[in-house]
Amino acid sequence: MFIIDPCSNRITPVPSKKFNELGFTERQHLQEWLEHHPEALSTGKDDELLIIQKEFDGFDDTRERLDLLAIDKSGNLVIIENKLDDSGRDVIWQALKYAGYCANLKKLQVVEIFQRYLNKKAQLEGGEAAHADKILVEFLQVDDLESMQINTQKSQRLIFVAANYRKEVTNTALWLSQFGISCQCFKATPYQAADQLFLSIEQIIPPPEVSDFMIGIMDKEDEEKSTTNELKHRHRLRLEFWQKVLDGLHASSCNLYNNISPSKENWLPARPGIPGVSYVLIFGKNEVRVELYIYHPETEKNMMIFQQLKEQQDSIEKYFGAHLDWQPLPNRKACRIQYAMPVDGYDKANWPEMVQWLIEHIVRLEEAMKKPLEQVKLALGKTV
Repeated sequence: MFIIDPCSNRITPVPSKKFNELGFTERQHLQEWLEHHPEALSTGKDDELLIIQKEFDGFDDTRERLDLLAIDKSGNLVIIENKLDDSGRDVIWQALKYAGYCANLKKLQVVEIFQRYLNKKAQLEGGEAAHADKILVEFLQVDDLESMQINTQKSQRLIFVAANYRKEVTNTALWLSQFGISCQCFKATPYQAADQLFLSIEQIIPPPEVSDFMIGIMDKEDEEKSTTNELKHRHRLRLEFWQKVLDGLHASSCNLYNNISPSKENWLPARPGIPGVSYVLIFGKNEVRVELYIYHPETEKNMMIFQQLKEQQDSIEKYFGAHLDWQPLPNRKACRIQYAMPVDGYDKANWPEMVQWLIEHIVRLEEAMKKPLEQVKLALGKTV
């Protein structure tokens, strides 16, 4: 790591440090940093992690506890083991034991584990605990708890974090990866420049140049796995429903979805040409919804866009013709403005009304947001 001095056109190295030199400990510091910023271990927006427990010790007949337990966007449990300046020799064996314990956890047990974590956080912070099932439904982008696929067979992932790794650890991690066991090693290095401290976290196993290739192979294997009859049924329903919606949209004044194809997912996005902003149609089991979804690559700009639109809430809602649900989503790297209608979505007798409702309200939302989004686009251009 170097400091750039534009005036002298020179760079100055920032000296790396050891965690123990700076007085940092595994539990009080590294673990806390990763708990509150799990995106440090994400390799992209599709690899987002949600921490669901810390120092988890809910294993039968053992007093052992894993550092952090997370879930990824595919519903896989992620065992995160943190070490400081040295990985030690036994960290792989330790994590494999935890993965074996966690492999037996059923869906409702995972929800209960997450709820206990949320309850403890709320107690410490003096607030009201959020609902674990609602957060998981939102995070996994599914209709309800029943449609979640969590902790399926052989899906557990291992993540290791340390400043230095012993050769036996890296060799074993690479070897396990050949058998479909997801092992990632992240190198965490603290730096100090004068009175400023920095932390660099980079993935070293698998090497970045082969990571995408390995992920591609794993994705292909996952795709080839047979899914449940319920999921197949829902996919067929969604494809059929979205085709009806798109047919109606093509005959309307809305051009957002002219080049969009039907999807097996429960959401159908369209982009208006502003970075990080999408219009989204939602087809759920219990509701249909239109929304403006804000997910800018630069996290701080999400709230800037949201706040700029929020300042015009009265005029936007007047133009739209109803009160909108404004959701800043502070625990995620996104914001959302939505309007929903409750309905029995899987009853095809309701589909004509649902299709008409979605078309009418996405047209109204686009019209209501047109001028405010033009102002947002100008503001984003000024901040580039």
